[in-house]
Amino acid sequence: MGKIEELFGEMWADYIKMNPQAQKIVDLLKSKDEEVINDHIALRTYNLPEVTIDVVAKPFIDAGYKECDDYHFEEKKLYAKHYEHENKNLPKVFISELLIEKFSDSFQNLIKEKISCLSKDKINSFNFMVSGTSWPISSEEYELLKKESDYGAWVAAIGYRPNHFTVFINALKNFESVESLNSFLKENGYKLNDAGGEVKGSKEVFLEQSSTLADTVEIEFSDKTMSIPSCYFEFAKRYPLPSGKLYQGFVAKSADKIFESTNKGQ
Repeated sequence: MGKIEELFGEMWADYIKMNPQAQKIVDLLKSKDEEVINDHIALRTYNLPEVTIDVVAKPFIDAGYKECDDYHFEEKKLYAKHYEHENKNLPKVFISELLIEKFSDSFQNLIKEKISCLSKDKINSFNFMVSGTSWPISSEEYELLKKESDYGAWVAAIGYRPNHFTVFINALKNFESVESLNSFLKENGYKLNDAGGEVKGSKEVFLEQSSTLADTVEIEFSDKTMSIPSCYFEFAKRYPLPSGKLYQGFVAKSADKIFESTNKGQ
């Protein structure tokens, strides 16, 4: 196993601690004789020089990933890029960053204070994206950030770790559509993100997606322990382009609503 595969393994282990429902869903699908393939992982950061998308992407670039496309989310004040590897057994990597200059001075100062706690060694480490938080944060600070940006508050409280993994629906045998998989998940007690409808995207844009609402996790803030939304599980169905090649990109309008999976928990 190569170093990058080990990193993905470490990320999955960390992710299912934050989001136990993901492993339960994988087990549920495997009980139906399904092979579960990961389409992509998503990572979150801020556009501060120390931790930009390009900094977070470095371990993936070093492992042979190539930058493919970028995306703008005006309403949520986000920018994102996605990366692919020539080894198609490796998942795509989607990295977004919050444009903090678009928020209040107090918001910016709080984020800068948290990120200043990160050492260069930690940021440059191959497994930085499973390092969690390296700073103290109070429940009051979390709520202040949340008033301006759920995304900003999420990174401050949850830290540097995967935001979601994604089931590649095309590889499933018993679920040909996003709707059939969604129905199966709801029948088994999972709540889905219905912002903009349970199914985001369409065959016309070559990508359909859905996701669970985030699991919840107990976070030890500096003043108290509180349960907050953590990570979610996504499901993606890709359609062929006119060329016949399967679409590998992302649809900003759909991703915009998928982000809202962490606005509230299961």
